[in-house]
Amino acid sequence: MKNKSERVTRGTGLLENVLSRKRSRKANKLIPDALRSGRLLDIGCGTYPHFLVETEFKEKYGVDQSPEITRHCELVDAHQSLHLVQWDFAREEKLPFEDEFFDVITMLAVFEHIEPARIRRLVAEILRTLKTGGLFIMTTPAGWTDWLLRLLACLKLVSAVEIEDHKDTYSHKKITRILEDCEFRREKITLGYFELFMNIWGKAQK
Repeated sequence: MKNKSERVTRGTGLLENVLSRKRSRKANKLIPDALRSGRLLDIGCGTYPHFLVETEFKEKYGVDQSPEITRHCELVDAHQSLHLVQWDFAREEKLPFEDEFFDVITMLAVFEHIEPARIRRLVAEILRTLKTGGLFIMTTPAGWTDWLLRLLACLKLVSAVEIEDHKDTYSHKKITRILEDCEFRREKITLGYFELFMNIWGKAQK
């Protein structure tokens, strides 16, 4: 059994485990039961794939740029439906999966870590690998929280390394524009807030 420090999704900070679980719970609520008999991909699943371990799905895939993802062979052995792949979304052009492979794709607190010049390419890949009728689910900090996150990092409550790695901030309007540019239809995009308006959740159906 991993101790708590080894089960942090990304980075170090007193609140990292708590925040990871809140994101996971939100994403789980957004996934319809009817899709859970298919395949799920979590992009940027972290050094410990907490969301994938906890969520119920027939097949679960996780990709992350960190080599540490490969440490968790015991998780793969314990969860026969779990597949973990090292993949650098900051450099690779294509997701390592065939067209229309997944029923659900999630990105939990990952959007903000990707260079703005590359984000549309990644969203286009998400659309390519989603089945027709499949669902893309994402979360990201609301743009106004940037100063607050930096303060929390100074207090060692959230990971300073992770906060310094943020490449951009997002609003509902900016996220909608990116999704539409990548051919998600506006009427199939839904956005909201959670955690006292500090985080944005979004879902888009193909």
